[in-house]
Amino acid sequence: MGATGGYVVEADGGSRGNPGPAGYGAVVKDDAGRVLAEAAESIGTATNNVAEYRGLIAGLRALLALGAEGGRVEVRMDSKLVIEQMAGRWKVKHEGLRPLALEAAGLARRFRVTWTWIPRERNSHADRLANEAMDAAARGETWQASEITSAPEAAPAVEPGAEPPNTDAPTLFDDAFGASAPGAPAPAAPDGRTGTSDATGAGTDGGRAAGAGTDGRAAAAGTGTTGRADGTAAGTAASHDRRGHGWMPRATRVATSLLLLRHGQTPLSVEKRFSGLGDPSLTATGLAQAEAAAQRLSRQPYEVEVIVTSPLTRARQTAEAVAAGTGLTVLVDDDLRETDFGAWEGHTFAEIQQRWPRELAAWLADPDVAPPGGESFAATARRVEQARDRIVKAHEGRSVVVVSHVTPIKMLVRFALGAPPEALYRMHLDLACLSVIDYYADGPAVVRALNDTAHLS
Repeated sequence: MGATGGYVVEADGGSRGNPGPAGYGAVVKDDAGRVLAEAAESIGTATNNVAEYRGLIAGLRALLALGAEGGRVEVRMDSKLVIEQMAGRWKVKHEGLRPLALEAAGLARRFRVTWTWIPRERNSHADRLANEAMDAAARGETWQASEITSAPEAAPAVEPGAEPPNTDAPTLFDDAFGASAPGAPAPAAPDGRTGTSDATGAGTDGGRAAGAGTDGRAAAAGTGTTGRADGTAAGTAASHDRRGHGWMPRATRVATSLLLLRHGQTPLSVEKRFSGLGDPSLTATGLAQAEAAAQRLSRQPYEVEVIVTSPLTRARQTAEAVAAGTGLTVLVDDDLRETDFGAWEGHTFAEIQQRWPRELAAWLADPDVAPPGGESFAATARRVEQARDRIVKAHEGRSVVVVSHVTPIKMLVRFALGAPPEALYRMHLDLACLSVIDYYADGPAVVRALNDTAHLS
């Protein structure tokens, strides 16, 4: 592209027979021509046009996974039909293509796209990937490109805006990247989100799974409650009867309930930048989100008795809104802070991938690896466990609002479920969302709600 800071998506697809064994290929480049991500897949029997649309969709999803939402993108394809239909100059007449065209258009609206037709010889990279996929389809194989250079979707513990990005992509990077990326599993996003963390969901539900830590609660006597998800379709709050009922025998004590509240929007959330120990304040939207959460928590069935927050400004502002609505004092626990992203603080996922490709690859592969000058997810997990144990012990049997970030909240949920680190890639947390975990002294923890945003609607 002519302007700096843009991206190029090249995509192709085809079939041996039209319809016949089909496959697609896509590659994402920066404006200097460096390859940032590639994707290819055999898709069984399909037409050329279906495969071409599938290639376009895969390329746009890979771009989202890089935290490039809102960026300038030139889409180049040798399919005149797809380019002209996406540019709005031709109508989509074939009913079989309409759903794919609508999906591609929806993804494209998340960028500033220029549509360019190019001759096949200038689309050789995507064409090669598509042909490899078609060859596999002709052999009856289900195949995907062996090398995907883009970050996985969702969910690392980081979320863009991130605290690592959280994604529609990418989900775990919500806070960090401000949003999660679609497609591959996203790193767990620290708060920042979502985008994956302070970024909105950046981090994309985008960051790495915190590999350390276990629930730490006795799994002995089968006690606990089944509870109802707090975010039902009707938007009703989960019943807050904490006496122990449902599938397990009656608990000998009431539960200690942690009402996990993610902070509201910050400027880094909006821009989908990593937001760890950097200390941005809430935006006007973020303050409104905090107020909405506070109004909800000040009513039944919630009987908030304690408020504990991360020391970071965005969390403290959210906690103070809850305190104003409940008349309670805010306590601060330093171990509830977001992951320290070191040299990556304030950068987008795409920027990090370009400047620190080896360090990023190592970080995504191992929770014990820290960003340059930062903190590993394993280290974050250990301190979050310590914070949980202190809070549960100090406020046994009470209802505690815990205001924190994407990564710590996702870790607490994972610990409560006894789930592996990979579970962090399967969670998405929106800004100012509410999750609830009940802890029993004589039984396991019970997750009662996850990513409930009924108060924001």
